[in-house]
Amino acid sequence: MQGTVHGQLSQTMPRRVYMRECGAVLQFCLAHLIRDVKFLTTLPGARERAYGERLRESLRALFSVIHQQEGLAARTFQAQLAAARDDVLRCALDDVPPTRHCRNLAKRFQEYGHEYFCFVTTPGVEPTNNLAEQAIRFVVLDRQVTQGTRGEAGRQWCERIWTVIATCAQQGRSVFDYLHEAVQALFAQQASPSLLGNPG
Repeated sequence: MQGTVHGQLSQTMPRRVYMRECGAVLQFCLAHLIRDVKFLTTLPGARERAYGERLRESLRALFSVIHQQEGLAARTFQAQLAAARDDVLRCALDDVPPTRHCRNLAKRFQEYGHEYFCFVTTPGVEPTNNLAEQAIRFVVLDRQVTQGTRGEAGRQWCERIWTVIATCAQQGRSVFDYLHEAVQALFAQQASPSLLGNPG
């Protein structure tokens, strides 16, 4: 997750307060972080490039451990994962070049280091948001093709139909069948079919 929840909640409640009071877990996307680290390796300064290379290699080592999970005992995997995380943090915070891009990245690690590595200590949390991005890709494509809507009614329609499509896809249900049932229920003055679980 690339701070989406933070952006929506920051106006009403500080992020850390929300996380504490609601038991929320926030994992920033490592894939996006790697993209930013790769950018450092393209900068003209030798120290900036070296800093970026060190960070990139430590992140590669981290993902190498992740890809070995099936062949390692759970305790060994967890220990190697934690060690790889610590190495990334060390590379990010040690000997940081005094340039804007490097300092900004180091500051991100200082302030949000835990949120980049929540997956290390929280089972079920993924290190990237690839699945989330894939789940809403059809929304992005729809907005590119249709250019979105201008009115409140149109926005509400899009929110609801996109929710139906994404939820049905996650549950392996037919969107057409769900909408057919919903329309039948409407005309019969019955409750709409639930999206909270797969009835099958």
